[in-house]
Amino acid sequence: MHVGRKSCWRQLQASFFRLLCLIPTGFPVRSVDMQRATDNITIRQGDTAIIRCYVDDKVSKVAWLNRSNIIFAGEDKWSLDPRVGLVTKGQLEYSLRIQKVDVYDEGSYTCSIQTKQQPKTSQVYLIVQVPATIYKVSEDIIVNEGSNVTLSCLASGRPDPLITWRLLNPSAEPLDGEEYLDIIGIMRNQAGRYECKASNDVATPDVKYVNVVVNYPPSIRKTQSSEPPVGRMGTLQCEAAAVPTPEFEWYRDDKRLSNTQGINIQMLGGNTILMIANVTEEDYGNYTCVASNRLGAQSASVFLYRPGTGRDINGSACASLSLWLLLASFACLFFKC
Repeated sequence: MHVGRKSCWRQLQASFFRLLCLIPTGFPVRSVDMQRATDNITIRQGDTAIIRCYVDDKVSKVAWLNRSNIIFAGEDKWSLDPRVGLVTKGQLEYSLRIQKVDVYDEGSYTCSIQTKQQPKTSQVYLIVQVPATIYKVSEDIIVNEGSNVTLSCLASGRPDPLITWRLLNPSAEPLDGEEYLDIIGIMRNQAGRYECKASNDVATPDVKYVNVVVNYPPSIRKTQSSEPPVGRMGTLQCEAAAVPTPEFEWYRDDKRLSNTQGINIQMLGGNTILMIANVTEEDYGNYTCVASNRLGAQSASVFLYRPGTGRDINGSACASLSLWLLLASFACLFFKC
């Protein structure tokens, strides 16, 4: 196969030199400077390529070819491409300039000359590189904890770009994935902004982002009891983590509490506060904070102690599910809420 290509090139070269004999000799007589028979030039898409050819006074005819197509014969331009021109400095240079290089310009270029002794050629292969570009990336998604997730990031470029992923948390360590990032049984700590980067060292890497929200049921993280004296205000607090944001309810025994005279319930994101104005003896005791969203619910006991009897007022939550809460959970699963 290699011998066949070599023979074909020799035939093409001989045909071209026969054509050179028909070109007028008005162009200055020069000879090509051939340090290497073949060379590579790498250029970025959109830039200007200068393919050098140096000559002296021993040449009778000279021309530029791209594959089998004549671009210039002497100073006569045969190509119709307006981006192509000659660079001639005095009598020493016969170089080819291609502006706004594109991928279809890639290939072999030959500076051919005719001397009195023998024909010579200087061949250059033009390599066109294209910056990495991400042309398709996953949309932002919302999933439930434990689901399998696949994020995609497709990019093009020459050479082929390297695609890397990071979760932009404090560590931002690289993740094991290329065009597709698979996350098996996603956890709540894997939620966040994912960065896809495509790079091939041609230009600045292209970067796109995917936001991943992970839903999970409430988990009560902190409660705060209190021990106010009679006649003063009592404040109970409850804090829960959940996505979507949890809704809160307060209970005394099995009775749900609401904003009434003497009771004020405030909610802010994952926090709720129960305020009891003008505490009486009947107000002391156990209260239940319930946090819920469509994925589940959790409850915790919070205490309003008599002064001097408080225990673990600022302690962590002691979670317990009441009978009605279990029934509510089963109902939620039945109705797929």
